[in-house]
Amino acid sequence: MQIEYYCPIWGSTEIPFDDFIARVKDAGYDGVEMGFPSGDAAKRDLRLAALKNSGLKLIAQHYETENADPGGHLTEYQNRLRFLTEAEPEFISSQTGRDFFEFEDNLRIIAAADEIAGKTGQKILHETHRSKLSFAAHITKRFLEKLPNMRLTLDISHWFCVHERFLTDQPTAVDLAVSRTDHLHARVGHDQGSQVPDFRIPEWRTVLDTHLAIWDRVLAGARADGRDRFTVTPGFGPAPYTLYRPGTNHPLADQWQLNIDMMALLKKRWGS
Repeated sequence: MQIEYYCPIWGSTEIPFDDFIARVKDAGYDGVEMGFPSGDAAKRDLRLAALKNSGLKLIAQHYETENADPGGHLTEYQNRLRFLTEAEPEFISSQTGRDFFEFEDNLRIIAAADEIAGKTGQKILHETHRSKLSFAAHITKRFLEKLPNMRLTLDISHWFCVHERFLTDQPTAVDLAVSRTDHLHARVGHDQGSQVPDFRIPEWRTVLDTHLAIWDRVLAGARADGRDRFTVTPGFGPAPYTLYRPGTNHPLADQWQLNIDMMALLKKRWGS
């Protein structure tokens, strides 16, 4: 199995895009995970051309639909997904729905994604994420049980934070999510936050091992299914995810290097 690593544009939006692409290429990533939230087709196409010229692949990310009215949210979501499908990415990773919508409203939003995927041939995954329909393990379990074709981008750090524990009391929900995961966001969170200050230091080793054990199961499942590749995005974010020393603008760790070091850890662990 080929394991591909994607760099998030998150945290690098203040530098010129060509400089970002060069850094990604030099770091050894296979591609970039990013969105095109502005709806600016010309800007999108310029960035797509830069990616193509660099040989980097694209995972398109949807995250920005926040309309609080279910009907308006659905319309906006459909428009944004269609815009992303035009980029012809490897697939779309979608932060879908809202945590306070009724179950049936979120079902309609997922159905809209399924319809767009069917018409365009573009795979759409739903990311486990706070504030979205997948904000908690037991809630996501309901959607997965209802929708046997629903597939996930798993970022379990969000669930550890939401539930304030490492979900040993919800093994069925975790097992089901693991079995439906097609893409992994590799960020280490804890029971009081979605990102540890620095996963590389000894005091966070137990938390890191908790994540690694779940990620290992995801990869083992993908291999057992006979897939020829699996995709991972190291997902450590900028402030306030990366903490700063109080009263300063000095981060406790470098976000870019955290993601590089997570990629290196996983390559060593998984042999790719």
